[in-house]
Parts: sequence; C-alpha cells; structure tokens
Amino acid sequence: MAEEQSQIPEMSFEQALRELEGVVRRLESGDVPLDESIDLYERGEDLRKACQARLDAAQARIEKIVQGADGKPAGTEPFDADNPA
Repeated sequence: MAEEQSQIPEMSFEQALRELEGVVRRLESGDVPLDESIDLYERGEDLRKACQARLDAAQARIEKIVQGADGKPAGTEPFDADNPA
C-alpha cells in the first residue's frame, strides 16, 4: 500500500478521480474483508485529498484572472500559493 500511496502525487486529476470511484465501488459492494476495507478507505481519503487540492489550485488560478478597465478579462496572473492575495 505504501508504494501506491507514493504514486498519488504523480497522478493526473482524472486518474485520481477514476481510482477514487473504483475504491468507492469496492467499498459499497460490501464484499471486501474488514482489513482491506480499512486500507481502501485510507487510500480513498488520500485520493480525495489529492483531488480536492487540485480543484482548489484550479479555482485559485481562475480567481487570478485579471480584469481590464472595461471589466472583461485582460489576462492572467500566476497564482502564488505562498501569497494568494
């Protein structure tokens, strides 16, 4: 399981979401032994956190769109996570 955990940061959002959906399906099936269910739940939580972090970063980038004097988007600014505003 530790080897799988290290792969999450390298996954795309779509890959992580697909795997998370698979984890949920397996847990909902009720056919997984308890110990494996716990491992799956932990893996699912790590995948959820990774997906949420990517969504938060995307939202922050969207919010950094610069508006021109006419109120229309005039460009973008890079989002600085260390100094968000």
